[in-house]
Amino acid sequence: MAENDGDEWNGPDLEDDSGAVMRAVSRQIKLWREAAGMTQTELGKAIGYGEDMVSAVERCRRLPSPEFLDNADEALGAGGRLSAMKEDVREARYPKKVRDLAKLEAKAVERGAYGDHNIDGLLQTEEYARVLYAMRRPALSEEEIDRYVAGRVGRQEIFERRPAPMMTFVQEEVTLRRPIGGTMVLRRQLEHLLEMAQLRHVVFQVMPTACEEHAGMGGHFRVLKLQSGEAVGHAESQIGSRLVWDPKQVQVLEMRYGIIRSQALAPRESLALIKKVLAET
Repeated sequence: MAENDGDEWNGPDLEDDSGAVMRAVSRQIKLWREAAGMTQTELGKAIGYGEDMVSAVERCRRLPSPEFLDNADEALGAGGRLSAMKEDVREARYPKKVRDLAKLEAKAVERGAYGDHNIDGLLQTEEYARVLYAMRRPALSEEEIDRYVAGRVGRQEIFERRPAPMMTFVQEEVTLRRPIGGTMVLRRQLEHLLEMAQLRHVVFQVMPTACEEHAGMGGHFRVLKLQSGEAVGHAESQIGSRLVWDPKQVQVLEMRYGIIRSQALAPRESLALIKKVLAET
């Protein structure tokens, strides 16, 4: 199943500075360890990690957690130099396209999204997102799945922004019924949708499958209105996604989204449908 939600990442990107950050952090940890005269096994024991984890970090196979950096800093006497890299590592955990989208969302005063094949990324539970990435073909490694999930969950910080942006969502009815990950994963996802729909700056609508008129047959997309007054679109396909800056094309997406919202169920009816599906699941 090819599932894309704006954070597509197909391996190291020459334009992605996260690779350089990862290599720099890995190199520093190895240099400090060697300067302290410790083996990987000794460092692992000192900081509560296995030798395999220390080796993976030094070979740039795994990104260190904040706890790893803090503990290593203390054990190696780095004087805060390794701990200071936590913010860089936090950003490097997310693929570049995720960071770029998150930066745009951070500037948005309004965000509208139409989803036709799965729940919008900002509304996904962590376990639902993990299942989606595990279903990718070609298969992703566990590290890549962790990285994608972290990026998706990280974008959800937008709900905590103040002042809060206005966010509207239109989801196809089938996305509420498809048992991604099994019954319990779907139930928890539906319960989460009901919780998020209660937020005053969130409006959730469902496009019923029985609807004969449908302006969204072209697929999933988003429209963001920025603080500057500028609008930008975000369109997706099977193998990637792209930002739409051309005013004429953005205008088409805005018009299309407005029609989709008018064709979908009203918010109150939409919540009633979610409750109905949840009861049947």
